[in-house]
Amino acid sequence: MRIAGAPISWGVCEVPGWGHQLAPDRVLAEMRELGITATELGPAGFLPAGRAERDELLESYGLELIGGFVPVVLHDPAYDPRPEAERALDDLGQGATLVLAAVTGLDGYDRRPALDTKGWTTLLANLDAISAMAADRGRCAVLHPHVGTMVERRDEVEMVLGECGIPLCLDTGHLLIGGTDPSWLARTAAHRIAHVHLKDVDAQLADQVRTGRTGYTEAVGTGMYRPLGRGDIDIAGIVRSLENAGYEGWYVMEQDTVLTTEPGPGGGPCDDVRASLDYLAEADLTEVGLTEGAP
Repeated sequence: MRIAGAPISWGVCEVPGWGHQLAPDRVLAEMRELGITATELGPAGFLPAGRAERDELLESYGLELIGGFVPVVLHDPAYDPRPEAERALDDLGQGATLVLAAVTGLDGYDRRPALDTKGWTTLLANLDAISAMAADRGRCAVLHPHVGTMVERRDEVEMVLGECGIPLCLDTGHLLIGGTDPSWLARTAAHRIAHVHLKDVDAQLADQVRTGRTGYTEAVGTGMYRPLGRGDIDIAGIVRSLENAGYEGWYVMEQDTVLTTEPGPGGGPCDDVRASLDYLAEADLTEVGLTEGAP
C-alpha cells in the first residue's frame, strides 16, 4: 500500500499564524494508530533538525519518510535557489521526494505578485537545474502547483509542462482551486507525475478562492478541504487513471486544516484522516493494486 500521511492534515503548517500547532509526538502517534506507515516531513522545526535524531524518531513510530514539501523562491534572477534545494535533498535522505513549491517570497498563500517574462525564464531554468541536480544523485524533485505561488493556474501549469522537464506533484485540491481539472491532468500527463497529494475539496469554496471572493487561509479554516470522498473531486477515478498509466509513486493524504485549540484525544484531524483511509479502503481500488482492504 502506497498511502502516506502528512503533518498538514493535523494542522501543522509553515505559514506564520496558521493556527494551533500540535506536538510531533501526538501527530506521529495518531498516524501509527491509524495504520499509516509513511509520511512527509512537515515544516522546518516540526521534527528534529538532526537527520539521525529525526530518522530515529520516525522509526520509533514505524514511519518511513517519503517526501518533504520545500517552499523556495525560484523566479528571482538575483537569487540562486540551488544551494537551498541541495541542502533539502541532503536533509531528506535517500528515497524521499523533494516537493518544491515556487513561492512568492511573501508570507502565506493569500496574495502573489505578477510574473514577467524574465521571471518565467528564471523559474523554468531553476526548475530544470534542480531536477537535474536531484537526478544526478539518483533522487527525484517535483514541482507542486500550489495556490498563492508562482505556479497556480492552468496556464501556468501548462507552461511548466511545455517549457521544462521537471516532474509534477499532482495535488488534487490545489489544482482544482487554481483552475486545473486534476482528472484531466491525470489522464493526459500521467507520464509527468511523480508524486501525488490527495485532497478532496468543497467546489463552491474553491470557486470563491479562485475568484478572489475569499482568501485561501480563510477558506481552509472554514472547511474547504474535506475528507476523501466527501467533496467534489473524483479521487478514485484519478487514482485509477494514474495506476492504469503505470504510476508507481506515493499517494499522500493531505486535508489541510486550521486548528484553533487542542482537539480531544483521537478526535479532530485524526477522525478526518480515518475517514479518508476508510474511503480509500472502500473505493474498490484493489483492481489497480493500491488497496487491500481496510487499514
